[in-house]
Amino acid sequence: MNVVQPIRDKVLLQEMKEHLKKSNERNYILFLLGIHTGLRISDILRLRVRDVLGWDIVLKEKKTDKHKEVKMSNELKRAIRSYVKDKPKSEFLIKSRNGKNKPITRGMAYVILNQLAEEFGLERIGTHSLRKTYGYNHYKKFNDVVALQQILNHTDQRETLIYIGIKQDELNKMQGKIDW
Repeated sequence: MNVVQPIRDKVLLQEMKEHLKKSNERNYILFLLGIHTGLRISDILRLRVRDVLGWDIVLKEKKTDKHKEVKMSNELKRAIRSYVKDKPKSEFLIKSRNGKNKPITRGMAYVILNQLAEEFGLERIGTHSLRKTYGYNHYKKFNDVVALQQILNHTDQRETLIYIGIKQDELNKMQGKIDW
């Protein structure tokens, strides 16, 4: 089973952000939105400039049809503020170079993330890795599976822990202690 993984290493995460910031601002914003909000890629790609002008991103989730409100972190808000300056409010945030005002496709987001993963020697990275990275780091920082379950809109806590790779971490740790 080749399930996409979160990016667990904070130093590596920082290096990836710095690389994207220097090489492609749009892709940097895509990456930041994913790892700072936990939004699904389908929701990130639907965001327009007007949706990120305040401190909160308010949207209706495509998958669940539920309303969601996410407060932006300081790092994300600073990057967004700089990125959207002088852009029309109706412009898609993660805009494609093709067409007049269209977002990149989910497939293109996957290509962008896979090129980044290849550059940094990572395997099993996909569009869901951004959401999983958010979840993994949120759990490690706050150790609150109930809150994370609500944020990710999961039905039970076990699902959340498996989703963010915590269960696999625990299994790997146990496996590493075998010495018989």
